[in-house]
Amino acid sequence: MQLKRTTHTGVVATALILALGLTAAACSSNSASPTTTTTAPPSKPSSSPTGSPLTIAYITSVTGEGGAEDGTSPAGFEARIDQQNAEGGVNGHKLVPLVIDDQTSPTEINTAVQSAISQGSIGIVSQSPLFFLAAKYPQQAGVPVTGSYSDGPEWGTQPYTNMFASDNGSVDPKYPVNTQIGDFLKAHGGTILGSYGYSISPSSSRAALGTAESFKHAGGTVGVLDTTLPFGSVDFTNPALIAKQKNIDAMVPALDNNSNYALATALKQAGIKLKAVLFPTGYEPGVIHSPAWATLQGDYFMSLFRPWSLPNAGTEQMQAAMEKYAHFTSTQFPSFSQYEAWAGADLMIQGLEKAGASPTRASTITALRGITSYNADGLLPNTFDYSTNFGHNPAKTCAWVVKAGTDGFTPISSQPVCGTDLPGTTTVSSSS
Repeated sequence: MQLKRTTHTGVVATALILALGLTAAACSSNSASPTTTTTAPPSKPSSSPTGSPLTIAYITSVTGEGGAEDGTSPAGFEARIDQQNAEGGVNGHKLVPLVIDDQTSPTEINTAVQSAISQGSIGIVSQSPLFFLAAKYPQQAGVPVTGSYSDGPEWGTQPYTNMFASDNGSVDPKYPVNTQIGDFLKAHGGTILGSYGYSISPSSSRAALGTAESFKHAGGTVGVLDTTLPFGSVDFTNPALIAKQKNIDAMVPALDNNSNYALATALKQAGIKLKAVLFPTGYEPGVIHSPAWATLQGDYFMSLFRPWSLPNAGTEQMQAAMEKYAHFTSTQFPSFSQYEAWAGADLMIQGLEKAGASPTRASTITALRGITSYNADGLLPNTFDYSTNFGHNPAKTCAWVVKAGTDGFTPISSQPVCGTDLPGTTTVSSSS
């Protein structure tokens, strides 16, 4: 397949479907046009690297159903690469970003990953909900992969020890029930839950099930557990009627933002008064004063990454780079996918730095497995030890929570909200 090359100009990313092990992987069965590959030249370094250039591929859904979530996320990846090149690259090597669109297609993801490998990429950063369908290719080729773990369990399953989740460390492939969301909803007045997921996505349905079990463990009642929704749904007339009949007063949707907001609007129009609504994604500038904004007032949004409104060294570094290279204004802040792209690139760069003067794919994997303390310079609430965590969730699952108000989002606390896995539980069915 011939790959079309274009120049990427995206700035603001939108969120992945769900963070913290609760992500809905958006799968499309539609045929797609040829994959679009983007190569963006880095900014001129302050010192000229002398080693051979190193290509890092970034695979995401620029187009297709997932494009609404990830379409402009490459800006976060490219900004981190640009920043590194401005500092002289990695051990004298200039970094070359290669952005490849999987088109949210189960067939095109294979083409995208194989293209990244065949073009000589030393590593791959994944922000694709479909990466699990093609994970065998970099594993067999010995290519290191960093990025978002939310597509599937391969990040913690043998033989995929070439994969390093930059947002979660690794994954427990049993997907245990976690106390985080249930405890939060109960503490904020929820008594009867509505939990929603897409039928086509095992991770979305697992998310909805996990939320329901978490809420029951916290002492709540599950009024609605609906995992039959078509991907991309925006008509929630019937689900709203059912929710009203069940008297739900708390809601968590494991869906795309467009579905999340359409569901919230439908529930409001049905006259349902919700005490506790928690959106696992959607904390982003674009939703403020959007048509959905009035409906979202008072609702809570999770942020796996530290909000820029709670500054530390990590947020300040990222903000400076996004303003310089992605042309952010001083009032903009990144959405989930933008954070994910940045962290994926950052972890890959750390691996390359530790791999020595002449890094190879194999030496980079070894170097990444030797990283014992990673938290994206404080952007993440947990610190990961890649030498010991393969196949395990973090001891605590944490995220910051912000609340939607008239003029924007406000963190409810400077500290993240945390939960723990319930021993002996799983949200993986025998048919998954």
